[in-house]
Amino acid sequence: MKFKGILTTGLVAASLLVPTLANAAAKIDGPKVFWKISMWGNPRALSAGMEALAERAAAETDGNFQIKIFYGAQLSSSRENLDGLKLNAFEGAAICNFYHPGKNPAFMVFSLPFLPLGDPAVDKYVRTKMFEEPALVADMAKWNAIPYVSGLLPQYEILGKGTPPLNLEDWAGMRVRAGGGLGSAMEKLGAVKQTLPAGETSTAFQRGALDAAAFPYTYAHVAFKINEEAEWFTSNLTPGTSECGWMFNKTAYEALPSQYQDFLMENRDLVMDVEQAAYAEQDAINIPMFESSMTEITYSDAQLEEFRERAGRPVWDEWIAANADKFDSQAVFDAIWKYADEAKMAQ
Repeated sequence: MKFKGILTTGLVAASLLVPTLANAAAKIDGPKVFWKISMWGNPRALSAGMEALAERAAAETDGNFQIKIFYGAQLSSSRENLDGLKLNAFEGAAICNFYHPGKNPAFMVFSLPFLPLGDPAVDKYVRTKMFEEPALVADMAKWNAIPYVSGLLPQYEILGKGTPPLNLEDWAGMRVRAGGGLGSAMEKLGAVKQTLPAGETSTAFQRGALDAAAFPYTYAHVAFKINEEAEWFTSNLTPGTSECGWMFNKTAYEALPSQYQDFLMENRDLVMDVEQAAYAEQDAINIPMFESSMTEITYSDAQLEEFRERAGRPVWDEWIAANADKFDSQAVFDAIWKYADEAKMAQ
């Protein structure tokens, strides 16, 4: 599948959510402003929501507020986007928390395994609330940034080459690309954690330097061509996810006229709803493709419970202890569960 098709799918989702956008009359008066957003890789489902935001900004301001996403690390590499925000090199950026855990320690809570984020509605509610948590706001403040919206990455699954890991013991010694707490969970099974940037993963497979890779299921595996190298895939491991979200340059945001600030904050739902619609549309295309080209691995309830027991709470406890002197890590962890309960009660 071509990257252009991935972006097109996301923009189709955007058009379904905002069907009259192209014909909308200007609703917001304001000065001409041009914002650059730094992104690595190619257009894909993760960026579809920001593309929809850019389209709406242009429509509602008669072209005065222009937002452009620069792909392929044109402005900065994936690991240096926070540095670029601090230097005022651009007005916004996507970040993945596990590319630089030391730069955003509180944000690493999203990479812990087996968090209650499997339901898309719960996931959206929890992450929206967490983006306002003081410790996470403080993480970004160090880089002259403010959290905007979550990338709402779907639960991860793993694609790999070689002998399929049909039992949990089979993961021992396997070189697995997995970041953050998910990587720690895989280490509990005896796997060797690798933290390669997404764009380097396919090449690592080709060179024989990697056995398996965990990515958001299914869109990211296709976006980074992992499926073209893999021979098997897990379909129900659901070990967790991470946070690849969108941050704004604090200086640039505060310099905006209030009507533009209001516009951005009022359209956070648009960004996240388009992201989730794009992920779902990609799954409808990709899952049949995976099933036809790779061996599917499903684990029994007993195996999954054993995995959670071995790699869930121990990783949580280690993370809380390791970060207790940096911020209130127990409170940050507990907040995830509190907001998840709130979301479930509201359903």
